[in-house]
Amino acid sequence: MEFGRLDEIRDELISLYEDLHANPELSFQEHRTAAEVARRLVALGLEVTTGVGGTGVVGVLRNGDGPTVLLRADFDALPVAEQTGLAHASTRRGTTADGTEVPVMHACGHDMHVTCLIGALDLLADARQRWSGTVVAVFQPAEEIGRGARAMLDDGLLERFPEPDVCLGQHVFPFEAGLVGVMSGPSMSAADGLKVTMFGRGAHGSQPQNSIDPVVMASAAVLRLQTVVSREVGADEAAVVTVGSIRAGSKENIISDRAELLVNIRSFDEGVRERVLEAVRRIVRAEAVASGAEREPEFERSTEFPLLVNDPEATARTASAMRSGLGEDAVVELDRAMGSEDVGLFGTAAGVPTCYWFIGGTDPAEYRAAAEKGTTARDIPSNHSPFFAPRIEPTLTTGIRALTTAALEWLD
Repeated sequence: MEFGRLDEIRDELISLYEDLHANPELSFQEHRTAAEVARRLVALGLEVTTGVGGTGVVGVLRNGDGPTVLLRADFDALPVAEQTGLAHASTRRGTTADGTEVPVMHACGHDMHVTCLIGALDLLADARQRWSGTVVAVFQPAEEIGRGARAMLDDGLLERFPEPDVCLGQHVFPFEAGLVGVMSGPSMSAADGLKVTMFGRGAHGSQPQNSIDPVVMASAAVLRLQTVVSREVGADEAAVVTVGSIRAGSKENIISDRAELLVNIRSFDEGVRERVLEAVRRIVRAEAVASGAEREPEFERSTEFPLLVNDPEATARTASAMRSGLGEDAVVELDRAMGSEDVGLFGTAAGVPTCYWFIGGTDPAEYRAAAEKGTTARDIPSNHSPFFAPRIEPTLTTGIRALTTAALEWLD
């Protein structure tokens, strides 16, 4: 397909991207974003439904008989204080579900995902003579907390809109802008978030003998949890256990009566996943017993992401189309990622293949220089970093062309 139309709309899309980046919204609070998306889809002639799964937006582009292709973009942001120094950097603040005021930033590139999908829909709407079938554009809320895809499915996504024959999507990632990275098979890890509460007995800081100190209890558990992967997961398996937060007490001379741990677990195999989850529970309970706790720890599942499996045949077909459309050297093979995504729920629920790929978002010269020095982990900001800011071009153009080319491959 020729992409001449893209030259006409590029400046407008860049403005859209900068506006979205400057105005991020937390999960299930994406009201401004959803309204802007809906407005633009209506202008493109799509059938538009808002409020799907809370704040989700679905646009349907019908063009005769043929396959139905689901294209997905997520649009929530993160509680991160932006430090990019960009003219369009976010200064927004929001309130989390527990009432905490936080800074908000598009630190994972969801603003780029939205802009690319709107650009691809513009190209597809303008080139109806080139294809037939139906495009279902899903703009999903709350990916960052792993609940948005499930919310849209629970709200009847597959019953209310044309059921897809394939689910396609993409994510910006810190490698060379201008490249598309593909993975086949298990591609992004399952992720489980646990909120663990350990209970002690409060006392005055001068009388620790009267307490059951939950800070010591939790600290011992954190150290012991580091042995789960090193001693209970085989060398040919993969898992990560991270304690991302530990909270207890309010003053230096008060021993609290409880401590809270936020634990993140990632894995690529269901057996490993269950084994690690059970090890975490076992260790926490054992440390509570060792400390003389009078109450059992409590475990609350805070997030749950499925393993993302890219259908091998669908991935090979899509990658071949993108190599033809974008250039042989523009498509590279990537190793599986320990990051997580809930996009796979759509294909699983519909019983159809999923193909999800990555687009590079880092200045190519900067990336190559860091790679040559072996300092990419230090010098190249990753997703969720306060310094993460995809280079707008050629990232935007590459993402639009990749989505459009992939969609056309699956449409008649």
